[in-house]
Amino acid sequence: MEDIAERDQENTGWISGGKSDGPVASVSRSMTPRKVFFTCGSGSHDDELISFELALRDAGVERFNLVPVSSIFPPGCEIITVEDGLEELNPGQVVFCVMAKKSSREEGKQIFASIGAAVPDDPSLHGYLTEYSGYYMGEDVGKHAEKMAEYMLETAFGIRPGKTFNITKISEVEKCTTVVSLAIFVM
Repeated sequence: MEDIAERDQENTGWISGGKSDGPVASVSRSMTPRKVFFTCGSGSHDDELISFELALRDAGVERFNLVPVSSIFPPGCEIITVEDGLEELNPGQVVFCVMAKKSSREEGKQIFASIGAAVPDDPSLHGYLTEYSGYYMGEDVGKHAEKMAEYMLETAFGIRPGKTFNITKISEVEKCTTVVSLAIFVM
């Protein structure tokens, strides 16, 4: 990936008329994710923070500084595998994500965390991601997360999504259990 500082040395334009050929445009483009992958995990421990860490380990993303963001699927963003995504990230890197998380100490109950996605056929439009979590009672929570994302896309653009999908983690509570589902962005 091109270094932002190198690009900014070349671009010295000012913002005018809502567009920029300068450093602001370069930074803006560099802050739009190019790729995304989806993962989920679960962890149990006596301590809630450690159960969260174990859930992140189970999801394979514990070594990053995760920054939760709101639920927009960027225009033109490529969906990649977890393995390919992890190869592009470095330990300690600040990584933006959409995260659904649920923790509980109510042993014997089940909890869930789900990310639903609605992606338009037109890659110039953004899609939607939804976070949904709670106590699992046997319903199709993944499908509900998809339907929420689909509703957001339909009401924003008046179009049906080209595809919908979800990633959902359901776990029975032991000690303190945390479940996470994540959309991890690669810049």
